[in-house]
Amino acid sequence: MIGRLNHVAIAVPDLEAASAQYKNTLGANVGAPQDEPDHGVTVVFIELPNTKIELLYPLGEDSPINGFLEKNPAGGIHHICYEVDDILEARDKMKAEGARVLGTGEPKIGAHGKPVLFLHPKDFNGCLVELEQV
Repeated sequence: MIGRLNHVAIAVPDLEAASAQYKNTLGANVGAPQDEPDHGVTVVFIELPNTKIELLYPLGEDSPINGFLEKNPAGGIHHICYEVDDILEARDKMKAEGARVLGTGEPKIGAHGKPVLFLHPKDFNGCLVELEQV
């Protein structure tokens, strides 16, 4: 059911420094910061030949990234995102298999302008999983 790996998301304590490191040290193609108020984050996408890296930085006091960075002050891998053809079909299959869909269970529009859902990390070996409809 899952398709290609869309991105690996890394929470960072300093978005500007992390972006510069990917651009200057690794020579990556780094996008501009993009605020995502519905998700409480500012993101920067790093384009790679086979996938993307998404740098996550808190947007506001209620950002879910704040708690992650409190536990991991240096930052770290936050989630992985897989592509799916039909987000509602994927959601229903996940629920039928006993996986927990976070939030209301209804897709939100993600940073790429496409519907996304998140699956509980306790159901996927400790890894927060994002599904994005392509």
